[in-house]
Amino acid sequence: MATFLYKLGRLAFRRRHFVALIWVALLTLAGVGAASAPPAGTTSFSIPGTEAQKAFDLLEQRFPGQSADGATARVVFKAPSGEKMTDAGNKATVEKTVDELADGSEVASVADPYTGKAVSKDGTIAYASVRYDVSGMELEESTKHALEDAAEQARDAGLTVEVGGDALQAVPETGATEIIGIAVAAVVLVITFGSLVAAGLPLLTALIGVGIGVSSITALASALELGSTTSILAMMIGLAVGIDYALFIVSRYRAELAEGREREDAAGRAVGTAGSAVVFAGLTVVIALVGLAVVNIPMLTKMGIAAAGTVAIAVLIALTMIPALLGYAGRRVKPAGAKGGLLSRRRRDDKDGSTEPWKETGPAKANLGTRWASFVVRRPLAVLLLGVIGLGAAAIPASDLELGLPDDGSQPTSTTQRRAYDLLSEGFGPGFNGPLLVVVDAKGSDAPKDAFTQVSDEIKGLDGVVAVTPPAPNKGGDTATISVIPDSKPSSVQTEDLVHAIRDAGGDIKAGTGAETLVTGSTAMNIDVSEKLNDALLPYLVLVVGLAFLLLIVVFRSILVPLKAALGFLLSVMAALGAVVAVFQWGWLSGLMGVEETGPVMSMMPIFMVGVVFGLAMDYEVFLVTRMREAYVHGEKPSQAVVTGFKHGARVVTAAAVIMMAVFAGFIGSSEAMVKMIGFGLAIAVFFDAFVVRMAIVPAVLALLGKKAWWLPKWLDRALPNVDVEGEGLRTADERGSGPDEDRELVRT
Repeated sequence: MATFLYKLGRLAFRRRHFVALIWVALLTLAGVGAASAPPAGTTSFSIPGTEAQKAFDLLEQRFPGQSADGATARVVFKAPSGEKMTDAGNKATVEKTVDELADGSEVASVADPYTGKAVSKDGTIAYASVRYDVSGMELEESTKHALEDAAEQARDAGLTVEVGGDALQAVPETGATEIIGIAVAAVVLVITFGSLVAAGLPLLTALIGVGIGVSSITALASALELGSTTSILAMMIGLAVGIDYALFIVSRYRAELAEGREREDAAGRAVGTAGSAVVFAGLTVVIALVGLAVVNIPMLTKMGIAAAGTVAIAVLIALTMIPALLGYAGRRVKPAGAKGGLLSRRRRDDKDGSTEPWKETGPAKANLGTRWASFVVRRPLAVLLLGVIGLGAAAIPASDLELGLPDDGSQPTSTTQRRAYDLLSEGFGPGFNGPLLVVVDAKGSDAPKDAFTQVSDEIKGLDGVVAVTPPAPNKGGDTATISVIPDSKPSSVQTEDLVHAIRDAGGDIKAGTGAETLVTGSTAMNIDVSEKLNDALLPYLVLVVGLAFLLLIVVFRSILVPLKAALGFLLSVMAALGAVVAVFQWGWLSGLMGVEETGPVMSMMPIFMVGVVFGLAMDYEVFLVTRMREAYVHGEKPSQAVVTGFKHGARVVTAAAVIMMAVFAGFIGSSEAMVKMIGFGLAIAVFFDAFVVRMAIVPAVLALLGKKAWWLPKWLDRALPNVDVEGEGLRTADERGSGPDEDRELVRT
């Protein structure tokens, strides 16, 4: 591995014009594809294997032409104080609004509040239901403007009017904080390298990689039904890992220059050593993201594969474009330790006429990483206990974790969707915003009408039911729908219990009548998604951690080091989930994070965090511990190898973690609740994992284990392939005195 990447790095350095041209061409091609691609259509949210999805599919089959997946809107009217919606003037305004809405070209139907019994008992609130032929993302702007204009005209007449539903669904925005995150990353890079040129390389390559990835996603969005959230998450993860991977290679390149190597050889060795760590770190991220497919939720699978593709591009760019750009930069990228344009060390001229520093002699002042590692090695048990107890305390709120999916009730109070939600709750009760749709399939029943009536009567007798509409059969008379209004809000435990109670009652009804009862609707779908994600979490964790564990055994040639890495990850992800619960569910620091409404944590948050955080956690594990492994392989004692690893890697890992936190935190400003929550969760998880687990717990455990940390059974040692992440093959060639030409032909035996 190291030898192949060494040759690749030197080749990219020499053929930099060709390499740069390829990546610019790919970026241009992806950009043209994105610009010429048709607009993204509807994002199908199907949940195979769930009852809600089965009922939804049955509706499309038995009730054709009703646009089951079409957009909906609820135009909610509230009368002025002291008036009622049944007053002649207010009634005329509503009827005029209904007539205007019905004229739309994409409107399938509009329900008049007065004929559809959609006026509250006290007469102060009414609503008109609008159904469209196409989904919310496919609605033309003129249709949305017509809906907004109709609402505005009713407001001018003196009514309070708000619009709920997905008809006004907007593409989520990330806000200015995303730019701030990139700016913070730039500042950290400048501080780390002390050079604008060296700092600019990781940013440039990361932006190119993200540009290719996001443009490709945009180009394929319509064909693959990719949602807007997919590209945002791909951008989030792609930026973070792209900057980090390039940072590690540029840092190693500067270290090789400080050893006195000529630039082409330094680029090759940087790619051969740090690049090997990048490959395996990238593989762990890709495994974690692609592994989301085991959940069997198409939307989540697409998100994972799209983000994994962006990570793969980031790895390839780091291995090829970084050495090419280093070739262009020449002497503007200084060796490690050099300040400004003047070096305090002796110089020599190499064959291409550039000046290179000799390896500095004499004792050097210990850096902060060395001093910290020395402290941990002296007091490993105290550091270990403090780190574990601290993360355990942060994880305590996770015991109160409640899962759900966002609805209009989780929107900011400044939005018309949220205000419509609140008005409906005020006028018709909290359960009105989450009606349950019961589908009765009586095709196998001898008396379908009797079955419909029995289901309706059974549901009316259940606790927690406010209203049940009469069964509405299809033209064939073999299927009917029944709307059920709970007395609790959609995201409550009481509503979830009611869904299960209806399904349990349906089992008894089927035994007596032969009719099957299915519960669907957005509320039931959310409940099914949460349960499906909970059931998939353990198998997913076993799969991803198991595959990465095997990969890390190959990388580190150890059993205990990968085991320690996996256990450390569990600590950091539980602590991060605890922080998410504290902010988004309990409301701690919610104002600072821009969280206007607290509530259940999104159902996919735990499994998504497990996947992404595991991949990112292994990044730091690979980058930091490979340096320790390298020192140990080269003859240092275990405790000294820990210190050496921190001497060379702590500064860079710290910078990488700060950059990743800044990039993720930049997405907290998103208008999309899911993106905001994931941005915060990943940022705090990186903090816990990088600074507590990898910087404190890892060296403490390695110091306590000593040589046992690198133990591997002999039979397994013989069976495993030797990937040479430490670059031992390159070191061997150097020790036997081969020059640059011989290095190019080096073949690992």
